Amino acid sequence: MTPPPVAAVLTRFAPIFVLALGLTAVLPPQAAAQGAAPAGLPAVQAAVAPAASAAERTVWYFYRVKWGSQDEFLDLFQKNHYPVLRAQLGTRIMAIRAYVPTYHGDGRADWTFAVALTYKDVAAMTGPSPEAEIARKLYPDQEKFRKEEQRRFELLDAHWDVPLGAIDFESRAPVTR
Repeated sequence: MTPPPVAAVLTRFAPIFVLALGLTAVLPPQAAAQGAAPAGLPAVQAAVAPAASAAERTVWYFYRVKWGSQDEFLDLFQKNHYPVLRAQLGTRIMAIRAYVPTYHGDGRADWTFAVALTYKDVAAMTGPSPEAEIARKLYPDQEKFRKEEQRRFELLDAHWDVPLGAIDFESRAPVTR
């Protein structure tokens, strides 16, 4: 797997979020306000639709690291990417949480590391990212930074993002079939 250039990595998430949030584009404003869903939209997505305009949005970033490379990946993430994320706390990003599976082979543990980012709102999640500029300020030796980020991505077998939509069970009307 050839890792993408750092600039592409730092800016590639916005289009994914826009596509993943297509649900909000499907609902006309009056329908979203009333909690209605267009014909053919699965009930669970319809239940999420009203929450799509809620303030904070969370995205889970999953990483499957090559066996035996977990510590090196975490060291590089902590050294190079976590400070870039931390620099956005309180402005674009409201919370950063990282996870590893508790047990090896627990459930569908096809990931070895996950990061949950809670964004201020949809615009913060899908809009332009200041990460490239932050990385330039934090890491004056950009050649070293790019090599280390390239190495971090070489350690991956897979990486995927999951933007989440909240379900409010207090206001959700059950769907009877």
